[in-house]
Amino acid sequence: MRDRLILLPGWGLGVSPLEPLAAALQGLDEHLRVEIEPLPALLSSDPDEWLEELDATVPQDTWLGGWSLGGMLASVLAARRGERCCGLLTMASNPSFVAHEQWPSAMDGQTFDGFLAGCAVDPRQTLKRFSLLCAQGCGDPRGLSRLLSAGAPSTSPEVLMAGLELLARLDTRAALQSFRGPQLHLFAGLDALVPAEAAGDLLVLLPDVEIGLIEQAGHGFLLEDPHGVAAAIQAFLHESGDD
Repeated sequence: MRDRLILLPGWGLGVSPLEPLAAALQGLDEHLRVEIEPLPALLSSDPDEWLEELDATVPQDTWLGGWSLGGMLASVLAARRGERCCGLLTMASNPSFVAHEQWPSAMDGQTFDGFLAGCAVDPRQTLKRFSLLCAQGCGDPRGLSRLLSAGAPSTSPEVLMAGLELLARLDTRAALQSFRGPQLHLFAGLDALVPAEAAGDLLVLLPDVEIGLIEQAGHGFLLEDPHGVAAAIQAFLHESGDD
């Protein structure tokens, strides 16, 4: 259904960060159905188990999109579905969240291990720190961080840990290369979680897809400027739908 977009949220903060964007998209196009699908509450960090769960619950033959971890999961789901996915869009999603030799433009491994250790000891404080990093680089980081924290659902520590471990295990490069449908990947120039350099590296990996860099923005850019992001997404959907 070319008039239906399913959005997947990021780690730990629930669906609320995507709600202003969904509303802005529907305000631009009354025929577009935008739905936010909560991430499954799995205790496993096995990417295959997450993919199986999402494939069973997310509607078929739609556009798929997501923010951060949600964009990574949308990428592997799009590759699995192939022609049963209209197209893919991601926001602040790195093909690999944690840096490694083949993908250095990502979070340092020691920094990520600190996140994991912090989540094991004090999940609530780790989520607060994560919200601050999401808001870093935005116009009102303190206000945006409070907004993110206030909207976060009550999630068990075990589910939060599984999601973090999943972030470290996912590598979507092969999925992005194999998916033949239209793709749009949006990055932020001041992102404290996904280095801006990842946008250029992804362009080398995928020279034929649309990649955008919002210069003066942080990881939470979709919440800071939902109407601007919605306009970019709508233009992509219309252009791709006309092909």
